[in-house]
Amino acid sequence: MQPDDPGAEQPFVSHLIELRDRLIRMVIAILVVFLALFPFANELYVYIAAPLMAQLPDGNTMIATQVAAPFLTPFKLALVAAVFLSMPFLFYQLWAFVAPGLYQHERRLAVPLLLSSVLLFYLGMLFAYYVVFPLVFAFLAGSTPEGVAMMTDISAYLDFVLTLFFAFGLAFEIPIATILLVALRLTTPAALAAKRPYVIVGVFVVGMFLTPPDVISQTLLAIPMWLLFELGILFARILLKGRLDEDEDDDGVDPDGPGGSPAPGGGPRPGTSVGSELDPALDEESRWQPLSETEMEAELDRIDAEEAAREMPASTPVSGGINSVEEKLKRANRLRELDSLIAARHVLYEVLEEGDEDARRVARNILAQLDD
Repeated sequence: MQPDDPGAEQPFVSHLIELRDRLIRMVIAILVVFLALFPFANELYVYIAAPLMAQLPDGNTMIATQVAAPFLTPFKLALVAAVFLSMPFLFYQLWAFVAPGLYQHERRLAVPLLLSSVLLFYLGMLFAYYVVFPLVFAFLAGSTPEGVAMMTDISAYLDFVLTLFFAFGLAFEIPIATILLVALRLTTPAALAAKRPYVIVGVFVVGMFLTPPDVISQTLLAIPMWLLFELGILFARILLKGRLDEDEDDDGVDPDGPGGSPAPGGGPRPGTSVGSELDPALDEESRWQPLSETEMEAELDRIDAEEAAREMPASTPVSGGINSVEEKLKRANRLRELDSLIAARHVLYEVLEEGDEDARRVARNILAQLDD
């Protein structure tokens, strides 16, 4: 008989095989896009260099200080552009790999976040090219000392613009990061809003490190980061409100009616107050309180009692015989042990109507105990 160990390792090996296949598809996709862009590598570099070329003085051009730079620089640009353009497919492969291990509500949250993250990254690159580059290069060209010819190396320029592309693309992901922090319950919109002064200072510090040493580019990066932070707080509040509405629907509360009341057993979660369930502006300490073991056991007992009460009409015999009354007394005692007093009283009232003198006497004794 063969051992069971190889069979136990098979799921892990299958995951590795799937990961390898998806990585191969990602590499093939990048290679295909690169082969399509490479014949136009020089034209692509001219397009990327247009914001700087428009600001150079008459007679000045870009230069290549390395022997292989005229070939390697457009080659590098085509390869990086292939990666950027393949990002939707790359993210799809990653999503297809991790999606089977996610819950349904996690899938509903992950899909729009992935799509919006790709879109925001592209918007950050477009903002850098069409808004930031013309202003920055105009400032740099205008500050060139007299007698100095501004003739930028093509490799240095490519590294410069790729850094800005990545910085602005990453900065535009701030709303996604904010929503994820709130969705994972690591913080709340109110707590993020309270840290607004620190965020404003922080985005200007980040802009100082990620942009050239000029005030214009630093400000053009810091202000969008701050506005995107505010946008992330707004969407996080909407997400949190939608989550609270779902919780109210699950608990049997009518969110549209002013007189809506919770269904039996649908009160606020133990360990939290009513205000913490309804007011998203409360602080984090009062909102997110985990259940203790005692509270968890009490909550499970309450759920068991509700299920027993729901199942009781279907399982109760319709006849008024002795067996039916005895079964009802047993169920009443069981419900009393589970602290479902209302359901226990309901069963005991039925015994008072259907049972004989002995059964009624037992039911009255149990009711007296419940009253005590």
